[in-house]
Amino acid sequence: MTLLTEDQPQPCRLPEPGTRTTGLDHYSVESVDSGESTKEDYLDSMEPVVFGVVEPPRRSRGRLLLHGMVMFGREFCYAVEAAFVTPVLLSVGLPQSLYSLVWLISPILGFLLQPIIGSASDYCRSSWGRRRPYILSLGIMMLMGLTLFLNGDAVVSALVQDRSLKRIWAIVIVMFGVVLFDFAADFIDGPVKAYLFDVCSYIDKERGLHYHALLTGLGGAFGYLVGAMDWGHSSLGRLLGSEYQVIYFFSALTWTVFLIVHLFSIPEIPLSKDGSLDSLPPNALLLLITHCSSGGYGSLHDSMSKELEPDLQPRSFSALMEANSVTSSSKQPNKEKRMTLKSCLLAMINMPSHYRCLCVTHLLGWTAFLCNMLFFTDFMGQIVYKGNPYADHNSTAYERYERGVEIGCWGLCINAVSSALYSYVQRLLLPFIGLKGLYFVGYFVFGLGTSLIGLFPNITTTLILCSVFGVMSSTLYTIPFNLISEYHREEEVQRKLGTGNPAGQDRGTGVDCAALTCMVQLAQIIVGAGLGALVNMAGSVIVVVLSASTMSLLGCLFIALFIRYVE
Repeated sequence: MTLLTEDQPQPCRLPEPGTRTTGLDHYSVESVDSGESTKEDYLDSMEPVVFGVVEPPRRSRGRLLLHGMVMFGREFCYAVEAAFVTPVLLSVGLPQSLYSLVWLISPILGFLLQPIIGSASDYCRSSWGRRRPYILSLGIMMLMGLTLFLNGDAVVSALVQDRSLKRIWAIVIVMFGVVLFDFAADFIDGPVKAYLFDVCSYIDKERGLHYHALLTGLGGAFGYLVGAMDWGHSSLGRLLGSEYQVIYFFSALTWTVFLIVHLFSIPEIPLSKDGSLDSLPPNALLLLITHCSSGGYGSLHDSMSKELEPDLQPRSFSALMEANSVTSSSKQPNKEKRMTLKSCLLAMINMPSHYRCLCVTHLLGWTAFLCNMLFFTDFMGQIVYKGNPYADHNSTAYERYERGVEIGCWGLCINAVSSALYSYVQRLLLPFIGLKGLYFVGYFVFGLGTSLIGLFPNITTTLILCSVFGVMSSTLYTIPFNLISEYHREEEVQRKLGTGNPAGQDRGTGVDCAALTCMVQLAQIIVGAGLGALVNMAGSVIVVVLSASTMSLLGCLFIALFIRYVE
């Protein structure tokens, strides 16, 4: 089957017969007689071997799709949470004054601890690879949070008889489940993206991110569809006990299967236990070249590049000196240190300006997106359908509100489908307008669409314009990480040429991906702490979409002025 074909190895250059080699067993340097070759000839003859050895093999479409399945499962569970978090929390008796606390605890923890996870995964010495142990741990935490969130009330009702204690414990367990799920689901995105960057070549990184966006949209669409169905009166609902248990069954099954598929999609090559290359077999580098198709590429890329590249000499030196420096560097112990919270925050603060500008833009985009998404169903119920959530449950006003919430879920389903479709449109537009152009278009379309929803809040217009939410979603999930990949690629080329900044070599991909993911938590903190007060001041939920439009258009301006263009 073509979908699961083995990865194609990269063409590798091996020594010609009769050539002599340097201290590295399989790095060839051609024999030179006096006056027959220049110093540049030495370097040119070995450069493809020295630098080509760390390039990962091309990945098949099947493996990239299997790798992206984790995004389908995560977004499926996210959609379930978005659809049911309000009904579940209100059903267990959570006071409205504590509702915003649920949205603040998880992002605060994530913002403080996300860089630590990213940095720790950069230096993980597990025999299973750098990223996968963290992905597995966070995946288990997601499943535990989902279990407590959807089943906490039922479990407490079965174990506790006192009504007052039952209410307190149900609130505590359900809140803990929501926070744990949000915490793990937000955290897992950074290691997943870093895992993709580790095991894929430059071309496959772009393809992999597009598959991630496609599967993210499809996962959200299926999650909202499952949540929109009436399972309580079905035979499956009667078998499992309630609608929430049916939703949990589908969510847990989907997440478990796709997490396992993701973890076994592309193998990683782990870092050596002591951090040095001399713990590898003498012919390990040759095996990596000649057997690319049978062994996946993993964290060896960063390990070798960080070990070898700092000691490479400029092009004015001879190839023999180049090879000797590589040989000596492979025997040096690893000087990298695991980052603490302080050093990791300093690395983020002192990151190059183009990384900092990218983080600020990501913060503006997610603030705009969350302003709209977290309150969209409430906006549909109160503004579009003119319902009242505080009216009596048997009143017409409350029924209109519930109807608006249901239609809002279908609007979010449209958002998920459009996100999946736009991931392919991005690939068509990329050669014409580039990454910066795609970044600008995503923010501008979202800002324009949300402003029109605020100005013309009717059913037809709102549902049609829900498609612009998917444009923004696909943009936020792909373009910033594509830019991170491009920036790292440029820095790698500069280091090979001896023109890079040595101070930036300690920053790994995991830290940079974690810095971007931190902006999601910070945006959630801003929205959770400020938007509720803004709605109370304005006296209308319509301020939600207007705030989203304002932040998105401000992000457009920031992209145009401060995001660095890459070829």
